[in-house]
Amino acid sequence: MPLRIYNSLTQKKEDFIPLKEGRVLMYVCGVTVYDRCHIGHARAAVVFDVIFRYLRYLGYEVTYVRNYTDVDDKIIKRANQEGVSCQEIAERYIREYEEDMQALDMERPTHEPRATENIPQIIALVENLLKKDFAYTVAGDVYFSVEKFAGYGKLSGRDIEELRAGARVEVDERKHNPLDFALWKSSKAGEPEWDSPWGRGRPGWHIECSAMSQRYLGESFDIHGGGQDLIFPHHENEIAQSEAATGKPFVRFWVHNGFVNIDREKMSKSLGNILPIRDLLKDHHPEALRLFLLSHHYRSPVDFSIKNMVEARVSLDRFYYALQEIEERLAGAGEILPPKPEGLKGAARELCEKVLSVKGKCLEAMEDDFNTALALGYLHDLTRTMNRALQEKGFRKDPAAASLLKLGKDCLLESGKIFGLFQMAPADYFASQRKRFLQATGLKEEEILELIAKREAARKARDWALADEIRARARALGILLEDGPKETIWKPA
Repeated sequence: MPLRIYNSLTQKKEDFIPLKEGRVLMYVCGVTVYDRCHIGHARAAVVFDVIFRYLRYLGYEVTYVRNYTDVDDKIIKRANQEGVSCQEIAERYIREYEEDMQALDMERPTHEPRATENIPQIIALVENLLKKDFAYTVAGDVYFSVEKFAGYGKLSGRDIEELRAGARVEVDERKHNPLDFALWKSSKAGEPEWDSPWGRGRPGWHIECSAMSQRYLGESFDIHGGGQDLIFPHHENEIAQSEAATGKPFVRFWVHNGFVNIDREKMSKSLGNILPIRDLLKDHHPEALRLFLLSHHYRSPVDFSIKNMVEARVSLDRFYYALQEIEERLAGAGEILPPKPEGLKGAARELCEKVLSVKGKCLEAMEDDFNTALALGYLHDLTRTMNRALQEKGFRKDPAAASLLKLGKDCLLESGKIFGLFQMAPADYFASQRKRFLQATGLKEEEILELIAKREAARKARDWALADEIRARARALGILLEDGPKETIWKPA
């Protein structure tokens, strides 16, 4: 089936046909670098990272542009508060953002332009809009005239007359219409500024993305992404200024991810519930955060809570336990031939049917508007089936067991490359989880190993009551003790 994408512009799913065969041009609005990035930024980054990976998996040559807004009122305010330059603020938070993206195992976009590196392109675009009479100047400022663009409101579904009626009285009454927005702002004391035909100043917010997308992708491109909060006014204004300047359709598909709520409340600084990415990753594995975010359809809202993150970590553990046990079972298995479905019975037959169908089902889910939640559901189902088979003695002796397990493992790892999951060796993953737990609790591993040794001694002495008491004591510390064929291991509860 063809890839179908929900287009915010038409409010329906459409077959994805790129403008250039075999190539996809995609622009995603990046961050304004004035503070640490939070889980809302992480969601947008993960969503479009997976879209980027999946399009390449399908064989497309993808040019992916994600910008930095490094000149803005918020950056200027932060710089003035700290008594440093805007450049210093921007550099600091670009560096932190890049560290966060690396920790979350994001693929690097093809281009990561900064607004301040594209001033000539911005000025040229503003000049074009003035020349075509879609903009006007007022004492060194340049505004876009919303009334002169007939299609204004087509993305957000808002009527221009209703918008004007509901607009508040502007402090700057020089604008022809309260909805008109700044393309260029004249310089003020203490602000970054550049020379322009209208005097020294700096770009408005919306014009930056139009200029940068045109520079790297051309006047029309395939996909423009961002959070739902950007639909109006940012993306609406991008469409207006871009199409007014070129006379061509700006973007074929508009793709918007849903919001992140914190314990069912909207995330906001006034509520004090902003969760920086780097603080989250102190307590949670990066893949657990990815799994949590991808377990919801990208257009749906996501409710973050510690409970939900623990559930995501437990789910991720199950995947890695399955991979670990399969590795152990396949060690020394020699040449593994493809499975032959004919004649299989019981657990082997069930697993064969599952593993041969799950890849196609995952692809169908992804083809239906990047439904990662459904695709991950199929992978969970596959893992449960593999774990059941691994526990059955009859399956262990079945000649097809090794080939079926390898096929299941390969399916998980192939899907993992698209989702950014299962990228670690299982032993390394569990070691990192134990390390994170020890750092969070202040416990020493020696203390836990001593508990395990005492329990082993109790079991050898057949003192089952003491062994159970020690297990309960460990559980109270947030530790699960699991008895394996060779030794007892511990893991975070």
